[in-house]
Amino acid sequence: MTGTLVLGGARSGKSGFAEKLAIATGKELVYIATAQAGDGEMASRIAHHRSQRDARWITVEEPLALADALSRWCTPQRVVLVDCLTLWLSNLLFSGGEEWPDNDDIALPPRFHAERAALLQALTNCAGDVLLVSNEVGMGIIPMGAISRCFMDEAGRLNQAVAAVCDRAIFVAAGLPLYLKGAPC
Repeated sequence: MTGTLVLGGARSGKSGFAEKLAIATGKELVYIATAQAGDGEMASRIAHHRSQRDARWITVEEPLALADALSRWCTPQRVVLVDCLTLWLSNLLFSGGEEWPDNDDIALPPRFHAERAALLQALTNCAGDVLLVSNEVGMGIIPMGAISRCFMDEAGRLNQAVAAVCDRAIFVAAGLPLYLKGAPC
């Protein structure tokens, strides 16, 4: 397995860059989408991403059980692109319909810990190539509200853990890659 983490800010070009890396492998293309269309704006974003991919892609929608999806779809003849880890993280944080306090400690739902651990294990066991797209959210102002700070902290921890098990980590800004770990593709 070759694992690659592609990080960047919103509209940095990270998803398009990851898609180009996947296509360049010449393997069967699988796109695991973690987004859920909870409103019209998010539905538009999902439609935009779908329009960027042609018929070569198999699209799998999986907002929560990412490790299971990787286990099902990772094979030596495929490259699996997961877009994106931060949406997946949000899905997990809000999967139980919790109401989070504005300024109190956050007790993460048990499913969060189980799914995160399962993802890291699945990445070490993948039989095929995996590209994971994630937002780098820790480069700006510390957000207001306990759940927003918790999300930022957990996204940073997740990115670090995924980068540790991946062969490559690439930061994309203005559509340009900066290789943080591993050789250029």
